[in-house]
Amino acid sequence: MTSQWLILGPAALYMMSMTLTPGPNNLMLTASGANFGFQRTLPHLLGIVGGCFLLFAGIAMGLGVLFERYPSLQLALRWIGSAYLLYLAWKIATAPPPDLNTDLTRRPLTFWQAALFQFANPKAWVMGLALIAGFLPSEGNALANALLLVGFAELVALPCCALWAAFGSFIGQKIRTERAWRRFNITMGALTTACAWMILS
Repeated sequence: MTSQWLILGPAALYMMSMTLTPGPNNLMLTASGANFGFQRTLPHLLGIVGGCFLLFAGIAMGLGVLFERYPSLQLALRWIGSAYLLYLAWKIATAPPPDLNTDLTRRPLTFWQAALFQFANPKAWVMGLALIAGFLPSEGNALANALLLVGFAELVALPCCALWAAFGSFIGQKIRTERAWRRFNITMGALTTACAWMILS
């Protein structure tokens, strides 16, 4: 490994700080883990990682330049992302307790739903732009450098995000009553709504 890749250490610390802290993805993983269990939340978790990989790689190859040339795209992204977050917040807040749910169509987010959400997730864009601007080496093959950095970043992010899904699963095992379930889901929905509010403010 050349000296330029010594920057992977700080990059790992950056990704840990961003993916261990609360945000739209982590709140939804917690709610999904509680309502569906860790195993059924895995496609959601892997979709986040896969979607961020594609988004960050795209930013490294020039996708982020669109924000500089067309500032209106950033505003549109904020509104689209916030609107979708509010929809998810409502779904979370009004979800029935898992053991009382008889709707067989109720499912956690799929891999592709979670992956596509990253392109409308303002926090994911901020993470990707900062990652590429701060840690992408300027020497060597641009594509290889981007794939190595982004791949490494998502390897760091995976266990950090998994902790939130596991935390939700743990909570789900401790909640015993219908009233407690409704309080939990309403709380998670309110926190997700707060994320949308912060994005727009």
